[in-house]
Amino acid sequence: RNYARNAGARFVILSNGNIHYFWDTKHGNPDTISRFPTQDSITQYEKYTPNPAELAQTVVDENYIVSTQIPTFATDPAFQNEATRVEFLKNNKLKQLRPYQVQAIRALQESAKSGSQRFLFEMATGTGKTLISAAVIKLFLKSGNARRVLFLVDRLELEDQAQKAFVQYLGHDFRSVIYKDSRDSWANASIVVSTIQTFLAGDRYKKEFSPTDFELVISDEAHRSIGGNSRAVFEYFVGYKLGLTATPKNYLRGFDAEGADSQREYERRLLIDTYKTFGCEAGNPTFSYDLEKGAEEGYLIKPTLVDARTNITTELLSEEGYAVHTLTESGETIDETFNERHYERKIFNEETNIAMCKALIDNGLFDPVAKQLGANLFGKTIVFAVSQRHAARLTNILNKIAFEKWPEQYSESNFAMQVSSQVASAQQMTINFANNRLGGQTIQPEGYDTSKTRVAVTVGMMTTGYDCQDLLNIALMRPVFSPTDFVQIKGRGTRKWQFEYNDYQNDPITEPKEKFKFFDFFATCEYFENEFEYDEKIKLPTIKITPPTGPGGDGPAGDPPPEPPKGPIDLATSDELATISETPEGVIMRIDREGFKRAVEEDVLGNETLKNMWQNGDTEEAEDFAKKQIFDKPKYFLNLDKIKKIFGVDRRITVKEFLQVAFGDKETFEMKDDLLESEWEKFMEVNPVDQAHYAPVKMFFKAYVTDEKVREIVTSRQIGRFSTESSFHFDEYQQLNGFKTIVPQYVRDYAYHLTNL
Repeated sequence: RNYARNAGARFVILSNGNIHYFWDTKHGNPDTISRFPTQDSITQYEKYTPNPAELAQTVVDENYIVSTQIPTFATDPAFQNEATRVEFLKNNKLKQLRPYQVQAIRALQESAKSGSQRFLFEMATGTGKTLISAAVIKLFLKSGNARRVLFLVDRLELEDQAQKAFVQYLGHDFRSVIYKDSRDSWANASIVVSTIQTFLAGDRYKKEFSPTDFELVISDEAHRSIGGNSRAVFEYFVGYKLGLTATPKNYLRGFDAEGADSQREYERRLLIDTYKTFGCEAGNPTFSYDLEKGAEEGYLIKPTLVDARTNITTELLSEEGYAVHTLTESGETIDETFNERHYERKIFNEETNIAMCKALIDNGLFDPVAKQLGANLFGKTIVFAVSQRHAARLTNILNKIAFEKWPEQYSESNFAMQVSSQVASAQQMTINFANNRLGGQTIQPEGYDTSKTRVAVTVGMMTTGYDCQDLLNIALMRPVFSPTDFVQIKGRGTRKWQFEYNDYQNDPITEPKEKFKFFDFFATCEYFENEFEYDEKIKLPTIKITPPTGPGGDGPAGDPPPEPPKGPIDLATSDELATISETPEGVIMRIDREGFKRAVEEDVLGNETLKNMWQNGDTEEAEDFAKKQIFDKPKYFLNLDKIKKIFGVDRRITVKEFLQVAFGDKETFEMKDDLLESEWEKFMEVNPVDQAHYAPVKMFFKAYVTDEKVREIVTSRQIGRFSTESSFHFDEYQQLNGFKTIVPQYVRDYAYHLTNL
């Protein structure tokens, strides 16, 4: 520090060639960085003069956001008059902070005052985390404690929602952009919104950004958007960090882990890691506001939880058979993880599907206003299915049941509609369902402004970030192993709503939404909380397990179901494509770079269905579509082996990588060692390694990933075999200290996909 002062230097970069630190001597302590800041970034950063005192002293009240939306609001007669204030706020789309939201901001200010730079808000779905984020962003930008803010989400729809919200709340004072739409001008914005996947693709966060580009990074649904090696993006940038999560750390409180590899133990580690990331090792977030408190204070509605399991769905939820997690080739975790082939064969048993649909219709809530008007109008409902095919079957069954019950109302198969990524205009359908326009207007009661379609059957589109306040039923017709997904799905129904009918001759008929039902067909509540007490229980008929049929509906389905697996199943190689080795007579199966370019232009970029799937973030559906519709077709005979040879790649490549390159999310296919180096850097961001351990830990990391024998020796705990049987030696292993367990756990959780390169 003295040397820097004598030299008149504010910034110090410390490095030994392997580990680097960036130190702003005027503010805080050295931060670990994985890349040196650019000259331009440092020049801009020099203008940054943080003032923690100003951050803590700024007064934040209920009108903190309103004052940005309309600076003169306080002098407007309509606001000053209490009788017209609510209407004034509504007509101008002004957002006041609720008391608990103000408390959250003040808790952050107190934490910052004591020197903290990391904060975590644990808040239930529906409590307005985006509005709170806007208030935090304004606080940091106005007080000079940030020049630019990065807001990270994990889904495209959340990216769009956040951008619209920030423009609405803060647009008068600050420019907000979505990074992928402003790659050449994001540096001119005060707020940059992006998905974590965009930053991770091709390690873009390191190639296109400097560690000093953002002074505040906010992670929405933190344990998902920065879980695992995604945290490397979060740690890459120096400065303040705020995490938002709807999943409390004690959500798995009834769980006693029997094995380190079970899905719930994996989720528990992920949640705990999130709390550690924000300096909350003791499990106490900066601020907490749960569903119970929200319901108690009148802001949210608690669900009525309905136990509706069948004998088959109970069997399918057997922990040893389906408690698994999948790691994709990009290191992302797929949370709905189970033996899909075995699962689909059983769940497509028609009797099971009919039983679930009948239970929903017979026990679901009906629209309370329609009931007053003498009409049986089923309450608006979202059904979550396991796959597109399953969603289609459920939709068909629900429409048949509705026609039998209400033939005059539902003769056109529009009681239920499939709303999933492979359905045309699916995104617009979600909007229409929320706005009561899906399927047109209901016939009965006449003149009632609500949609004719009462049930939206989806797979994952409406899981997070979707607001449909008049929902009365949610049906989980698939197992869920991720607490994040479970909390988000349950949260779709917690918003308050006032049902209203106007005939313009009599007084309006209104009824408040007092509850909603959550149908749990897979004992998911019990999965997360042992001995869970349901509010209601439905006895469904015992269902016979009949021999499954093939895709066409007749004949055997093929191989018998596999034995239930023990512990987690790694499905990381599930998207590898089988290649054709024969050459059809008269056809030369040759494809060069030009052929690859033509195939991409015509069959990928020119395919609107595939393009929409990819742009909407439906990557799994896009991969499946590419496998079936693009690969190994006579036009180009494109397949992964040929692409690998064209680019000279020394490892396996996947369909997802091909699509990333085709759509420009990645420049090219990395070589094997490039991926290993990239993953090592992510590991270093999450688990800092001191210089004394750097060399042996890095060697062990690479050996554990690439050498199956090393993994087998560690798993079997026969450490002596390192002396004679592996590429990593016993004396090196002895130097690892705590990294003997840290490295294997990291690879198993976040980098197992690399073991199949």
